[in-house]
Amino acid sequence: MRHFTPNLGKKKKLVIFGGIIILLCAIVAVTRLVHPAGNQGTAARLQTTVDAASVQRADLVKHISLTGQTVPAAQVDIAAKYQGKVVAVNAVLGQQVTPGEVLVVQDTGDAELTIGQNQAAYSQAVADAIASEATVNANYDKAKADYRKALATYQRNKTVYDVGGISLDELELSEQQLADAKASLDSLTNQMSSGVPAAVQSSRAAAQKMQIAVSAAQKQKNDLIITAPRAGVIGYRQAEVGDMVAAGQKLISIFDNSRIYVDCQVPEQDLGALKLGLALGVQIESLGKTFPGKIIYISPAADSQNLVFTARIELDNPGNDVRSGMFSRVAVDAPLRQGVLIVPKEAVQEKDGQSFVFVIGQGNVIEKRIVEIGARSDQNIEILSGLNEGEQIAATNLARLRPNMIVAVRTPGARGDSQ
Repeated sequence: MRHFTPNLGKKKKLVIFGGIIILLCAIVAVTRLVHPAGNQGTAARLQTTVDAASVQRADLVKHISLTGQTVPAAQVDIAAKYQGKVVAVNAVLGQQVTPGEVLVVQDTGDAELTIGQNQAAYSQAVADAIASEATVNANYDKAKADYRKALATYQRNKTVYDVGGISLDELELSEQQLADAKASLDSLTNQMSSGVPAAVQSSRAAAQKMQIAVSAAQKQKNDLIITAPRAGVIGYRQAEVGDMVAAGQKLISIFDNSRIYVDCQVPEQDLGALKLGLALGVQIESLGKTFPGKIIYISPAADSQNLVFTARIELDNPGNDVRSGMFSRVAVDAPLRQGVLIVPKEAVQEKDGQSFVFVIGQGNVIEKRIVEIGARSDQNIEILSGLNEGEQIAATNLARLRPNMIVAVRTPGARGDSQ
């Protein structure tokens, strides 16, 4: 016969009671995992904090940032046209020059000899042309006189022959002399063009050729004396007295900074925002200043290598501090749409091909609303339909939002591109 002690029954009850408590706790834990909001009743009781933005009507503006370099009104690189020795240099770096001012002189000795030779040959050719013309004219006059004499002799002999005064042989002899005289005259006449004999034209052409040779030699001499083609400042000099320079070698550069431009590279997607005459500010970073300017040129075609366009901006009174080659920045605020509904870009989400926002309704209750969007700027998006001006939408913590959720609004307010 077995005997149960009171202590053993009490321990068994405690074990059973503890097991029940553990089981209840496990059920509660599982319930919370499956239904995380179950301890609050409904999703509408959950809260999170969001920043709010107002749906406003304003201009949609695209901010474009361009970079470029300053360029002068002109940069002229002057090179030697002919090989030769430098005998004088009249230019120094930083010197202000005027058009026609002599900068570099090369040795002109050979050119002067060539001029003298060609001048002598020209004079000889002119003399030959005069002598040739005199000879040809004399021969022509003699041929005409011989023809007239032969004609008169033939006519006289013909009359005498008709009355039996001379024989037939004498008549035929005078007739032959007339034919010979006419042939000589026709030969000289056929050599003429517009009344000038070919021999005379040939000698005149030879004289003209030598005259051109004289002019060419004189021009070569002039090209050895290098002058400034325009006003400006000497910014490059690579020539010294005694140097033997080659044809095409760069010797001097003249910079005309009377006007300063900025050339910027513009991507195709930003080209539509730029117009001729558009006023804007150009920041020269090295000077820490911004200068007013306007667009005076937009390239008609894209660069074949970089596939970008070039816009040239003329600076208004940049002063002497702005020089060629300075790095520049240009900020352009280009209106894409005027007077449209806009919201911040970060407030719009997309899923399954649809765009939507979270509208903060009465009592700060969240409503998910499908919207139709239009153009985009750097910060904002145009709303074509789905929202009304003045409504508030959530701009932050969007991943945590659900329809019918109550939120705490931290910073309601408006955002916009308009200036």
